[in-house]
Amino acid sequence: MLPAFGDPVLSVGPAKKLWRVYFACGWWALAVGAQSGEAATNWHPAPGALMTRWAAEVSPTNALPEYPRPQLVRSEWLNLNGLWNYSITSATATEATNFSGQILVPFPIESSLSGVMNPLDENSTLWYQRHFAVPKAWAGQRVRVHFGAVDWHARVFLNGQPVGQHHGGYDDFSFDITASLRWNGDEQITVAVQDPTDGDQPHGKQSRKSENIFYTPTSGIWQTVWLEPVPKYCLDNLRLVPDVDKNILRVTTAVASQLESLKVEIVALSSNREMARVTGRVNHELSLPLANPHLWTPDDPFLYDLKVSIWDGDRIVDSVTSYFGMRKIALKKDEEGKTRIALNDQFTFQMGALDQGFWPDGIYTAPTDEALRFDIESLKRAGFNLARKHVKVEPDRWYYWCDKLGLLVWQDMPSGKNMTTESRLQFETELQRMVEGRGNHPSIIVWVLFNEGWGQYDTERLVPWLKAIDPSRLVDDASGWTDKRVGDIIDTHSYPGPESPQPEAGRASVLGEFGGLGLGVPGHTWSGQSWGYQPMPDVETLNSHYRQLLEGVHLMNYSFGLSAAIYTQTTDVETECNGLMTYDRAITKLDPATMRAANLGANQQKNYQVILPNALYRRVPWKYITENPGDHWFKPEFADETWLEGIGGFGTQGTPNTVLNTQWNTPDIWLRREFTLNHDDLSRAVLQVHHDEDAEIYLNGVLAATLPSYDTIYQEQKINPEALAALQPGVNLIAVHCHQTSGGQFIDAGLVIPIPTKPEAIK
Repeated sequence: MLPAFGDPVLSVGPAKKLWRVYFACGWWALAVGAQSGEAATNWHPAPGALMTRWAAEVSPTNALPEYPRPQLVRSEWLNLNGLWNYSITSATATEATNFSGQILVPFPIESSLSGVMNPLDENSTLWYQRHFAVPKAWAGQRVRVHFGAVDWHARVFLNGQPVGQHHGGYDDFSFDITASLRWNGDEQITVAVQDPTDGDQPHGKQSRKSENIFYTPTSGIWQTVWLEPVPKYCLDNLRLVPDVDKNILRVTTAVASQLESLKVEIVALSSNREMARVTGRVNHELSLPLANPHLWTPDDPFLYDLKVSIWDGDRIVDSVTSYFGMRKIALKKDEEGKTRIALNDQFTFQMGALDQGFWPDGIYTAPTDEALRFDIESLKRAGFNLARKHVKVEPDRWYYWCDKLGLLVWQDMPSGKNMTTESRLQFETELQRMVEGRGNHPSIIVWVLFNEGWGQYDTERLVPWLKAIDPSRLVDDASGWTDKRVGDIIDTHSYPGPESPQPEAGRASVLGEFGGLGLGVPGHTWSGQSWGYQPMPDVETLNSHYRQLLEGVHLMNYSFGLSAAIYTQTTDVETECNGLMTYDRAITKLDPATMRAANLGANQQKNYQVILPNALYRRVPWKYITENPGDHWFKPEFADETWLEGIGGFGTQGTPNTVLNTQWNTPDIWLRREFTLNHDDLSRAVLQVHHDEDAEIYLNGVLAATLPSYDTIYQEQKINPEALAALQPGVNLIAVHCHQTSGGQFIDAGLVIPIPTKPEAIK
């Protein structure tokens, strides 16, 4: 029996452990185009730097055998994954005459699991070829060949005849090959691929110079290739848009015909019980009514089944199955008037992980469907409810598992350089394909247009254009640093952070990236090099820093109106060792209990008994002076009648995570304030301080804390025992001095008693 997630198995020193992660693997498939023979028997992966445990399950007879399109399913199909012949020629070659090797499709040629692991440059063409037989039962129907994704320019030939071409590395495409079929049991398909990788097309983090935050490229076929028979009049596409306010599902069917006799019947089911039905014209939006719909949430990811039938007169000519989830994502004001992201009109703090979607053995392509599922289940177990899919689009089945298991998704558009008119047109074409191709998944709630200004252009034009394509979701105009004040979200990045922008009237604030606590694990790294945004010396320090970061995130949730925070990142990727897990998914670096408790705390306010409020709780008056007041300024008997009066906190505009009420822009400030105590038990009292930079705090004339450097958030600070003992019932005094040298500046302080809370478990 395999150990459960979180079982400690590897000791790395006293009180320091790493946790190995497992998940029992299994298979389910609708149909597989199997291969056998000597070639399949002799195939093996190319020697790779690092492999996942799922790599051992990959073979030419079971390369991703699952039906690849879960939201438009037909019963008949033929999987063309497996061994193909391949050849690399110059880019100018019109054909390949020598197929000297074999490659395992759908793994990119640069990957170990392709069996090749060779690069493809911009001066070359990668040719694929294989033979197959079309089932005789398909005679009389149209036959289509589908490609999940090919990076980047693909030309497809059948029996020597061109059938189509496609530009774009992330979206699916298909061609009708009926006219080119021989129906003799031996069909030959050929695919020619060119991929500039570092060119001007959308390519995300792929780079021929893989280092730091850029990784090994993916070239060629990297998602499932398959055949499907369809009738003359068939359903080409579905658009499913939940409307929770009106209790309906908006359904639009796409059929390549305008015949008046064609009708569509749509039936929603739950546990094989009919819940709703509607009939109408094809190519028109229909409303499927759902009385008291069961809403989809991460805690309760309920999905309805869907059956769609195309009728020609009194007979069914095509039928598919699908599914959908009823959920609503929108902006809403909370009780304090802050703009928040609301799921089904309820505020749910989104605690996410930046998810790159890279694999050491398959690069862009997960070794198995179970591996795809494992990443999502690992995040759920760790208390995350969100993944930001970072400048990559995944196969449909990744989103299927997010839908089914309950993980919210922010979907990035893969970045490009976008330097020319032609490349910008390509970027917008691929952006629209991404939104339309993945738009039926209830898990996706945000489209991220640009990341950190990479290839950013015409943001003010593109955001409303994107919102018009999909009005049902939120749009993040730019995740990190290059905000153009449009869209639904204001997004900052902070390493290690955390940091929170102020919510706006029409936009919610999010922390699009933070953390990046780096730790390489010997035996589980890509190479001898490893780096992180903030390197950690050991596991114990990593756990402590993670817990502190999340405490800051929770504070920003309830004090600043932060709606979401996204930690970098799910796994290590090549030399970047910021992952919660190692790149091979064998080790989770954080104590699972620590990580889960820290993450789940973001779903509730941390409670305090407030003894002396700071600006987080209300407008608090202080006496202050910015010129040296002389000795004994911190003593209760000191005369401060000539000092100024202002409302805390004190500082300059733009200093992160502050509640600024009074400007302070000089090198020093001295603060005093009286407060009254009852007979409270103060043995667990702490200071709650945000200081930038050095600060010293006194209680009743006794030094309570010396705080060097600065913090970027309000933090709990221990009180010296002598100062704690000096507090007494009646009138007391807090006195603060803060010194500033450069950059932002801020000071505010209060006195609180933390009230322990127990995080609620994810359902």
